Amino acid sequence: MIRFFMTVRIAHRALGRNKLRSALTVLGVIIGVGAVIAMVAIGQGAQASIRSKIASLGATSLIVLPGSTTQGGVRYGSGGRATLRVGDVKAIEKECPAIALATPIVRTVSQVVYSNQNWATTVQGTGTEFPLIREWPLLSGGWFTQQDIDAAGKVAVLGTTVADMLFGSMDPVGQVIQIKNMPFKVAGLLAPKGQSTQGQDQDDIIFIPYSTAQKKIIGISHIYTILLSATSREALGEAIDQVTALLRQRHRLQPGQENDFSIRPLADLAAAEEESSRIMTVLLGSIASISLLVGGIGIMNIMLVSVTERTREIGLRIAVGAKRRDILWQFLIEAMVLSLVGGVVGIALGVTGSRVISAVAEWPSLISWNVIALAFLFSGAVGIFFGFYPARKAAQLEPIQALRYE
Repeated sequence: MIRFFMTVRIAHRALGRNKLRSALTVLGVIIGVGAVIAMVAIGQGAQASIRSKIASLGATSLIVLPGSTTQGGVRYGSGGRATLRVGDVKAIEKECPAIALATPIVRTVSQVVYSNQNWATTVQGTGTEFPLIREWPLLSGGWFTQQDIDAAGKVAVLGTTVADMLFGSMDPVGQVIQIKNMPFKVAGLLAPKGQSTQGQDQDDIIFIPYSTAQKKIIGISHIYTILLSATSREALGEAIDQVTALLRQRHRLQPGQENDFSIRPLADLAAAEEESSRIMTVLLGSIASISLLVGGIGIMNIMLVSVTERTREIGLRIAVGAKRRDILWQFLIEAMVLSLVGGVVGIALGVTGSRVISAVAEWPSLISWNVIALAFLFSGAVGIFFGFYPARKAAQLEPIQALRYE
C-alpha cells in the first residue's frame, strides 16, 4: 500500500512538471464529457416534454377522422368529405361496449370580443364528455350541460390563454363575451394544458356546445371528427375494430370498399414523435461521444510522448529497485488523473451548458444523475483504455537500454 501511494505521488509530480501540456490534454476530455451531458440532457428534456403531452391527450383516447374515399377516380384524403354525423356518435356510445365515452367535434376560428379586448382563437363545438376524455379539469366554474346542447345554448368554456388575453387577472366565469357578434356567457375556465406535440397552444381555445357551433356559428349539419375514449388502454384494439365495423355498417360500405373514415389513437401519434426524439437523443449523444474518443486519443498521444521523454528516468527507477508494475501503475495513474479531472470539469461544463441552451433557446432539458455518473465512469474508462498501452510500453523498457537513451 505504501508503494502504491508513493507511485501516486510520483505520477502527480510528473503531471505537475508539464502543467500546460496536461491542461491541453484534459481539454479534449472536458469537451467530450460536456458535449455528451449537454446533448443527452436536451434530448431527454424533449422526450419528457413529449411524454407529458402524450399524457395530456389521454392514454385511451381515439379520434375518428372523415374522408379517405375515392369517387370517379379522385381520392379524397382525411377530412376531404363530410362523412360523419352526430348520429354516428350516439350509435358508437350505444353499440360499442369497448368505448366508454364519445363526443362530436366541430371547430372554426373566430374573433372573440370582451369589452375593449379582442382575440382571434379556435372555437370548438363539443359535448359534455370532452373534459372526461381529455382528462382536462377546470380551474373555476363548470362545463356546459346536456340541456345547453339540446337548446343550442350560448355558453362557453375558456382556455387559460384566451382568458388571459381577454380578462387578464380577472375571473371570467359569469362574464359575457361576443363570438361572431353573438353573446356567450362564460360557464367555466379550464386548467392549463400547455403545448401539444405539434407545438400548438392547447389553451388558446374556446369550447361551446356542438349544436350551437353547428347551427349558429358555422352553419353545418355534419361534424368534423369524433373523439372517443376506450374502456382501458388494453381495449384500444378492440375499440377500433368495433367502431370500424359499426361505421362501415352505418355508412353502407360494401365488402372490399375502402373506409370513408380513419381511426387513430392520439397517444400513438404522439408516441411516434417521442420515438423520433429518442432516436435524435441517441444520435446527438453518439456524435458528442466522438469528442470524448478524440480526447482519449489525445491522452494516449501525450502519454507516449511522456514515456519517450522520460526513458532515462524509467531506466533509473528500475535500476534502483522499482518493479515493472510500479512503472505500469505510475503511467496508468497519470492517464486516469487526466481523464477523471477532465470528466469532473466536463460534467460541470455540460450541466451549465445545457441550462444555458435551455434558457436561451427555450428548449426543455432534463439532467439525469445516471447520465452524469455514466459520463464520469466513461471518462475514467477512457483513461484506463488509452493509458494502458503507453504504461505497458514504459513498464517493458529494459533498464540498461533506457539508461543509455539520449
